[in-house]
Amino acid sequence: MAGDLLTVAEMQRADSLAIAGGVPGPVLMENAGAAVVREIRARWAPRPVAVLCGPGNNGGDGFVVARLLAEEGWPVRLGLLGERAALKGDAAQAAQRWTGPVEPLGPGLLDGGPLVVDALFGAGLARPLDGVARAVVEAMAGLTVVAVDVPSGVHGDTGEVLGGSAPAAALTVTFFRRKPGHWLLPGRTLCGETVVADIGLPESVLDAIAPRCWENGPALWGARYPWPRLDSHKYARGHAVVMGGGRMTGAGRLAARGALRAGAGLVTVACPPEAFALYAAGSPSLIVEPVADDAAFAALLADTRKNAVLLGPGAGVGVHTRARVLAALDAGKACVLDADALTSFAAAPGDLLDRLTGRCVLTPHEGEFARLFDPAGDKLTRARAAAARCGAVVLLKGADTVIAAPDGRAAINANAPPDLATAGAGDVLAGMILGLLAQGMDGFDAACAGAWLHGAAAAQVGPGLIAEDLPDALPAVLRRLRAG
Repeated sequence: MAGDLLTVAEMQRADSLAIAGGVPGPVLMENAGAAVVREIRARWAPRPVAVLCGPGNNGGDGFVVARLLAEEGWPVRLGLLGERAALKGDAAQAAQRWTGPVEPLGPGLLDGGPLVVDALFGAGLARPLDGVARAVVEAMAGLTVVAVDVPSGVHGDTGEVLGGSAPAAALTVTFFRRKPGHWLLPGRTLCGETVVADIGLPESVLDAIAPRCWENGPALWGARYPWPRLDSHKYARGHAVVMGGGRMTGAGRLAARGALRAGAGLVTVACPPEAFALYAAGSPSLIVEPVADDAAFAALLADTRKNAVLLGPGAGVGVHTRARVLAALDAGKACVLDADALTSFAAAPGDLLDRLTGRCVLTPHEGEFARLFDPAGDKLTRARAAAARCGAVVLLKGADTVIAAPDGRAAINANAPPDLATAGAGDVLAGMILGLLAQGMDGFDAACAGAWLHGAAAAQVGPGLIAEDLPDALPAVLRRLRAG
């Protein structure tokens, strides 16, 4: 699948499988260097270039880049970390074909402000940069940098900057498939424009690797999207319930509208009696049910047609929210748990986590996540561990939202614009996921589709976005999605 994300180890295995299948390693390296040169030539006219090479295969790619640019008349200086004689394998062969000078790596290579090709370290760097490598990376500040695979210092699996030093690239050229670190922050911001180049690895290697992480998009879940059929009716499209709060009523109303626009056949807002008039004065498409107490809420859920419930937005933190979350779980409903529904269990996370199932989706931001789960480690690992711990889908929000399933599948959402950093946007997201669950999507698909549609709707609106805009931008997004 085009959206597959490969870990560093999986990419190394892809290379090994291709070589075992008859694709020579030197050919892959030559193709990688040629791909970098092709992208450079498409963006810049000939100018002085400093190619910085490390001691491994990333450096071998750099030798190819230097040779091909020099053959086309570009002024090239090549700096090497370590001794040329210490290079091994394909990198040594690539170095032999370079006939120009090899200078010791140092900041002096950057004098005059050349275009910099960063081929020092690839995605598998396992320790912080130090010594001359760190000094050179820090000296790249303000220069135009082209990174080979990832900017040196960024870990390909996590997007983390090891030791705090990595250049900000204008362009990153990677090969065959992206890695999680190309999308996870801060790696995503340091990669700049990222191009995935075909270097001759056969697609068949993916059959043996069986990736478990993807860039979120319609290719991942589109075949299972619950488009209405000619014989559909409103009950066939699900009846979603939003537990509305009595004070922060905007959250529940935004979520309910998100569920409606996502396609739920019916949406009921269950609210305190004193807030009934406010909810009822909203969208005429909504059903509003006054619910006086926890027993009344449990009675509302006894209707088996009400098949999906959202709890948390504007609900308030406390015993009543806890009781209603547990009532929805006891009733066997598909659940989206957000905001106050999560924080209400902060004092005893196990009371919630031990009750969840795969029909539940949790949508915490980082603060809410830390109240329930171990906050240590990189984002992808934390989300996967949390999903495995609770047996539910975990959508860990942010500019690099991660969606993780209990079985280890994960997706990174990359289409959300910065305009989504506004009050109420998360409530709409929770409602969209609720609407998809009500229509029968499973938890992982619903969370992935909801996150992507949320980002696409925000992009449809653009600058000036407020949360109310998101549900009404969704029809245009869905029309394009259905048109393919």
